Amino acid sequence: MSASSRQKLELSDKQRINVNPAENDRPYAAAEAFARRSHSKLIAYLAAQSRDVAAAEDALQEAFEAALVTWPRQGCPENPEAWLLTVARRKLIDRMRHDHDSGDPEELEKLAAADAGPDADEIPDRRLALLFACAHPAIDAAIRAPLMLQVVLGLEATQIASAFLMSPTAMAQRLVRAKAKIRHAGVPFRIPDRSELTERLEGVLDAIYAGFTEGWVDAAGTDEARRELAGEAIYLGRMLTELLPREPEAWGLLALMLYAQARRTARRNQDCEFVPLTEQDTALWDAAMIDEAEAALKRACGFGRIGRFQLEAAIQSAHVERRRSGQVAWSAILELYAALVKLTGSPVAQINRAVALAEVEGANAGLHALAAVEPDDRIRPYQPYWAARADLLARTGAHLEAQRAYEIAIGMEPDPAVRRYLEHKRDGAAE
Repeated sequence: MSASSRQKLELSDKQRINVNPAENDRPYAAAEAFARRSHSKLIAYLAAQSRDVAAAEDALQEAFEAALVTWPRQGCPENPEAWLLTVARRKLIDRMRHDHDSGDPEELEKLAAADAGPDADEIPDRRLALLFACAHPAIDAAIRAPLMLQVVLGLEATQIASAFLMSPTAMAQRLVRAKAKIRHAGVPFRIPDRSELTERLEGVLDAIYAGFTEGWVDAAGTDEARRELAGEAIYLGRMLTELLPREPEAWGLLALMLYAQARRTARRNQDCEFVPLTEQDTALWDAAMIDEAEAALKRACGFGRIGRFQLEAAIQSAHVERRRSGQVAWSAILELYAALVKLTGSPVAQINRAVALAEVEGANAGLHALAAVEPDDRIRPYQPYWAARADLLARTGAHLEAQRAYEIAIGMEPDPAVRRYLEHKRDGAAE
């Protein structure tokens, strides 16, 4: 849900008059909870019917606003999702009737005919269809992933702009134009045929993983919206494997997300301090989730078509080996990162390969490999590069340079717990 939508969902002072907070906390909280949990599913359903993403967003926003006024006074409806859908659909019909130039007349007729809202369990989940619509060739390739992140996973334009190194204003304008393009080009809301699938699947996979990563940022799990975002991304990943059971990269993505999610509780100790992967207590990892990840990865590899997400998942599987042997399988990890570098040319993969190389051949070898990435300007604002460089410099005895690199990494790190960890490492390098 966008920042502007969240702001508009707040009750105004006038709307709060004669509302007893003690009596209405529960319905008000329920309205806000459904605004988070049901937003993307209802947007996808409404957009698929109206062929107009922007109009669906506006109609659903009005429905949430109505809920924030109505539910505290009248109590939560028995079926909140169906209530929201019914109100939003009527708002959408009114908008489409008012603007004769928007909307397909046949779709408008279908919307008008379906006046009674379905039960929550009967609302079809069209989010994957919406993801593929956002990945349509008619949409500018550069805006497809940002569009998917906003429309389907509910990220704010400011968050998306930061991730894509663009100003929030420019990003917002491009997103508006992309939504208009979907409507004017008549982009279909469906899973594409096999002939179209390959071209569009990669963008959908990237968007789902970007959404998961945004949820993964909140390591302590204190941000409910972010925590739910990671869960939603995994849910979409599972849906994708059900719809496309013979796509190895869909299984690879699911495995990668499950491996990461399985370690969530181990990322902080009892004092809420950051714990790096190689120092985590493996007993805290979710064994059932790891088993599911291993099964998904095995299935992905069975197709004989290796891709980026499978390799990244395989790296996580190599880390899981520490549960059995007590040792990190650095040689296997190094080999997998080398394959990932060859496949993608990604500077992030190169940085991680350098870290693995340092574990196998020593810090000097790692620094030499890291130096090969330095000419790439994309790594300058990338905090893990500076943290890796600082650690390797400290291990070679170049303490002054290490401290400087740590300072840069600390200045870039938004997570207080990780900053404290890096500060501790910096202070150790000075001794």
